[in-house]
Amino acid sequence: MARDRSQDDDYLRPLRRILASVTVLLLVAIFLVWRIDSPRVERFRAQVIDQVVPSFDWVMAPVTGAVNILRDFQSYRRIYAQNQELRRELQQMKAWKEAALQLEQENARLLDLNNVRLDPRLTYVTGVVMADSGSPFRQSVLLNIGSRDGIVDGWAAMDGIGLVGRISGTGQEVSRVILLTDTSSRLPVTIQPSGQKAIVMGDNTAAPPLGFVENEALIRPGDRVVSSGDGGVFPAGLLVGQVAEDPGGRLRVRLAADYERLEFLRVLRHLGTEPISNPGSLILSGDATVGAAGEATQSGTDTPRLATDIETGAAVAAGGPDG
Repeated sequence: MARDRSQDDDYLRPLRRILASVTVLLLVAIFLVWRIDSPRVERFRAQVIDQVVPSFDWVMAPVTGAVNILRDFQSYRRIYAQNQELRRELQQMKAWKEAALQLEQENARLLDLNNVRLDPRLTYVTGVVMADSGSPFRQSVLLNIGSRDGIVDGWAAMDGIGLVGRISGTGQEVSRVILLTDTSSRLPVTIQPSGQKAIVMGDNTAAPPLGFVENEALIRPGDRVVSSGDGGVFPAGLLVGQVAEDPGGRLRVRLAADYERLEFLRVLRHLGTEPISNPGSLILSGDATVGAAGEATQSGTDTPRLATDIETGAAVAAGGPDG
């Protein structure tokens, strides 16, 4: 026997309307109860919360678990991306290491072929940075090495990568290093590969400006900056940093030394170059040159005599003592 669906619809429609009406009335009642400002109603609301909320922990458990899973997944993605980045950096470091080893071997071979003699006095003493004694107007650090270790004013201090500053004041066990960023610091440098001369002038910023540049048109951001050795204070060829350009268009130096992590500094023993006071014996002075020229340009009667003497000497040398 076929079932009449029209009768089911006649029963379901009133039930739906009744349930919807009851739900709306219940929600309106809850809203009104929640908005009534009365001590009794407040106590009633507190009792309802105490009774209902703990029993809904099982409802929130799936939501909490889903949120935790989402957070773990995001953390996993970040860790995976960092791992991939570290892998790429490791590959680059391996390539740089291999290139550095090849360059070191090539440099050793070239030095051996050229029989280059390095300055044995250019050694270093390593000290620990005890404290940062700088201020907004003076930037310096203290080292735990002093005059007892042979430290002398003016010696260069490096952090293993780049130049940090110079020794300015020594005690028996402590010495002070004025940083390149200090306003009193002036360092003659050479900009490679153009070979331009300039001076790094400290201004209490992390990137000191370049002053007295010979030709700024030949300098590009990223060029290498090394000490020039002018003045005889610092050895030549010490790495200082790279050229950078600020928003105002002024050339500055991005220092190679890590000033935020100054823990150990190398103080280079630089005793200067030996001055040459007198010229060599092969280099004649002006008077000697004029005298030699005068002897060579005497009268014509002396010229044949000189030629005769030369011929006689050659004949004696060829004939031996018996000739």
